Amino acid sequence: MTKDSRHSAQEDAQELGKLGYAQELFRTMGGFSNFAISFSIISILTGAVTLYGHGLRMGGPAEMAIGWPLVTLFTLTVVMSMAELASSLPTSGSIYHWSCKLGGKGWGWFTAWFNIIGQIAAIAGIDYGCAYFVTPLIGLEATTINILIVYAVVLTSHAAINHFGIRLVARLNDFSVTVHIIGVILIVGALFLFAPKQPIGFFFERVTFNDQGWPYWWAFIIGLLQAMWTFTGYDASASVSEETVDPRRRAPWGMVMAVAVSSIVGYLLLIALTLAIRDIPSVLNAQDGSGNPVPAVVAILTGALGSRAGAVFSGMAAMAMWFCGLSAVTWSSRVIWAFARDEGMPFSHIWKHVSPKHSTPVPAIWMCVATAFLAAVYSQAYAVVTSISTIGLYISYILPVYLSLRARGTERQIVRGPWHLGRFSPYLNFIAILWVIFLSIILSLPDGMFTGKSILGVTALLALWYALSERKRFKGPAFANQ
Repeated sequence: MTKDSRHSAQEDAQELGKLGYAQELFRTMGGFSNFAISFSIISILTGAVTLYGHGLRMGGPAEMAIGWPLVTLFTLTVVMSMAELASSLPTSGSIYHWSCKLGGKGWGWFTAWFNIIGQIAAIAGIDYGCAYFVTPLIGLEATTINILIVYAVVLTSHAAINHFGIRLVARLNDFSVTVHIIGVILIVGALFLFAPKQPIGFFFERVTFNDQGWPYWWAFIIGLLQAMWTFTGYDASASVSEETVDPRRRAPWGMVMAVAVSSIVGYLLLIALTLAIRDIPSVLNAQDGSGNPVPAVVAILTGALGSRAGAVFSGMAAMAMWFCGLSAVTWSSRVIWAFARDEGMPFSHIWKHVSPKHSTPVPAIWMCVATAFLAAVYSQAYAVVTSISTIGLYISYILPVYLSLRARGTERQIVRGPWHLGRFSPYLNFIAILWVIFLSIILSLPDGMFTGKSILGVTALLALWYALSERKRFKGPAFANQ
């Protein structure tokens, strides 16, 4: 670390102290590492790949051609609205702290819990998807038991690495960007150079293969889950603010650039994969030698490039998913640790502990992976766990944005940081709020409203818990009364 970086990190620690917090975590992340953690969690080789079959079944090729840029456009309004808040209040509590500052401790408490629920479900979706890809690649039959065993191993590896320190995680996240970019270049290049291709008009075909008998327009909307779930986790850049040098500038740019770069690279991947499809029904119904379903992307790669090349590129996608899960555990554990630091969690004295040796929140890390394992077992369906994750996260994302819009011109309005939207802020905030309301309703309806019922049940339990206990007990963050 240079002399200037050390000085800047010292200034950041002093600024954190003014909010009532000591510098407990190791502040070594630069701008690229901050970007890398959000980029790795968005992971186009995770969300766009594991849910490719879902999108294709619902909306056909046009789901990729139109759905991806449509979701990108509205996601940018959300991430930019959040980025200016990250610039104003750069702490590990991130969105939970923003809600507390803008609306009071009650708003912050609910924001924290929706975020934690979404994050745990996200880890479950990411690492279960990784296990789904890895299991056949290592020669195991893709049975539920085998996938769960591999899933447990993947989770354990992520907890162990996060346990040993942020420097190792930061280096792996930096390398993850390389894996994602090179992986996409190699896959796209191989498909365009060596695979038979459909005409470009095929990319815009509007067909649906859903089993529910839905009309195309409705199936297309349900298929947007593929892009919606991919574009989550970018708040990780804000959640590692206390480990980032100059977070008022670097955390907002990390969030926005992670979405922008992912949208472009992801679209190239979707174009290449879609044009390489020989027959949509055979891709959606592909099975291995034992009759177990094969992921749609694996079926496309194998059919277009051969079984050996397909296995290599599938392995590359699985590696990217592994990196994505590693970053997700970092992200989630920091939010849980920050919430426990403010006594917001049950048994907070356990979860707020930081290892003196490794400067990491070790109990919070292991709690994340344990609950993520249980979340996957509970949901029993990949589309369900990803829907729960998406809704939980976006509710937590939009609450502080709504509160910021409501607080304009009042004493609760917070001072803008160096990264802000200027006069466009209220307009983008309003569009972001409408988008989150839309996606929350849409993703709640399928699967017999299992997702919607789960979210409503959790909301009711949280409301009851807060009213009976936390409303009086929970004091909020250290700066709540400043």
